[in-house]
Amino acid sequence: MASCWQGLWAYRTYLLVFFLPIFLLPLPLLVPAKEAYCAYAILLMALFWCTEALPLAVTALLPLVLFPLMGITKASEVCLQYFKDTNILFIGGLLVAIAVEHWNLHKRIALRVLLVVGVRPALLMLGFMLVTAFLSMWISNTATTAMMAPIAHAVLHQLQKAPKGKDAEEGSSNPAFELQEPSPQKTKLDNGQVHPVPPGPLEPTEQKSREQHRFSQGMSLCVCYSASIGGIATLTGTTPNLVLQGQINSLFSKNGNVVNFASWFSFAFPAMVILLLLAWLWLQALFLGFNFRKNFGFEGRVREQEKAALQVIQTEHKLLGPMSFAEKAVTILFVLLVLLWFTREPGFFPGWASAFPYEDGESVVSDGTVAIFISILMFIMPSDIPGLTQDPEKPGRLKAPPALLNWKTVNEKMPWNIVFLLGGGFALAQGSEDSGLSSWLGNKLTPLQSVSAPAIAFILCLLVATFTECTSNVATTTLFLPILASMAQAICLHPLYIMLPCTLSASLAFMLPVATPPNAIIFSFGGLKVTDMARTGFLLNIIGVLVIMLAINSWAYPIFDLYTFPSWAQDNTTALCMGGQANTTTPRP
Repeated sequence: MASCWQGLWAYRTYLLVFFLPIFLLPLPLLVPAKEAYCAYAILLMALFWCTEALPLAVTALLPLVLFPLMGITKASEVCLQYFKDTNILFIGGLLVAIAVEHWNLHKRIALRVLLVVGVRPALLMLGFMLVTAFLSMWISNTATTAMMAPIAHAVLHQLQKAPKGKDAEEGSSNPAFELQEPSPQKTKLDNGQVHPVPPGPLEPTEQKSREQHRFSQGMSLCVCYSASIGGIATLTGTTPNLVLQGQINSLFSKNGNVVNFASWFSFAFPAMVILLLLAWLWLQALFLGFNFRKNFGFEGRVREQEKAALQVIQTEHKLLGPMSFAEKAVTILFVLLVLLWFTREPGFFPGWASAFPYEDGESVVSDGTVAIFISILMFIMPSDIPGLTQDPEKPGRLKAPPALLNWKTVNEKMPWNIVFLLGGGFALAQGSEDSGLSSWLGNKLTPLQSVSAPAIAFILCLLVATFTECTSNVATTTLFLPILASMAQAICLHPLYIMLPCTLSASLAFMLPVATPPNAIIFSFGGLKVTDMARTGFLLNIIGVLVIMLAINSWAYPIFDLYTFPSWAQDNTTALCMGGQANTTTPRP
């Protein structure tokens, strides 16, 4: 019997792929309408994404087969969804990020900041969080964590070494780990009564070991959490942000490019900074205790462990050598890319895009145009000037230096699966619109009009933050955003008022190792239990949702003009919104 269950478990993915489509068949058979057909496809893809019966990218290809066969959308129109402008922006942004990684520019930035911050407990944790969050704004969360985790553990290893020489003779310990007082202990008397006793000093090695372990846990978690938090600050920082932009442009084609790099950064960056600082305070309180004088290094002199840890950072920085021509070139191109993104259509003054013609009220150039332009320059610019050297394969012949980017490096590091995943999400949104499923859902959700907008946003943020703990954040936003757009139209609410906070909430994956790759990387280093991550991440999820609610109910209003129901969202909505009734105004907090 046991072997039978083991066999079924071994074949679970095959069984899921076979039986899930059959299990959902009653829906299209009993309701022979396009809305039911589209719902069947969406439910099937959602279950495949949640169970990972198929690779996420393979599941994202199902609309290419299902939608044409069901008569929802023509194959030629579905195919266009897989290479939209948002996909191009994603590819261009990643090409620049790959160049930054390839020439170790991100490591130089990280080590330089850590040298400035120092190795005192609270400041060391803050330094790692600031560096990780900044890098995560521009390169993938996974790559950032994979680079920062070994550096953090190398520093921790030096901090935890036993003191030598005079420090050892005096029995002193590293003040970096004298973080909290031992908890009160209890003793049982002969009569069976239990009384607390004064907290006598722990054995030095036992106390030091416990404090070191807690500090190691806090340092590990601060790296993966700040990688997820930093990604929300920029449009290309994490994939759900691009999913939102693509869904808005797909569902509301006349939105006037309301979500671009500049508008997103203006909204998300302050929220990221607030959440990062609150996360730092929470981790410090949980893992370092409340003795802030010791945490910030105001007590005691510098010990051997701290000197050794600082030496590790200095050694790693020296190994990088002086800044090379390639690093300088990548830095210049990266800064140029960010400036072009910010000044294309900033909103508060005419950007450089106004120099080019407009079609249907939209500029002919986009953020994707800028990203690809800079990426092409990286394939053209040499990595060294002058750079003629002897060709080792052909003695006697000169060889030019390689370009800043080459296709072999790109092909190894580019996550092509995310491109298909994005395309699958856009295809689902288009299929929902063409089949009439969006309108049907909108009509069913009209009773929510009586609920206040902040309450709706808060509940949905909690729902998405919970859902993303078990499912890919890209799949989460792909499934939720079209439904949220339909609901917003039905209740005459600005679509961005609920789509923006729910997109940010999809990045609040703090509780489980499987929730996001940065968590899994940190968990693989050891020293953490699932309960440690769940306990820490639970409150951080709540804090994240509250910060997002603060952002959407304050500075997001002027940035995205959330005061009224927009005209670009009225194409397929109810006559009530078209009539300009009083309830077309998004309620102010």
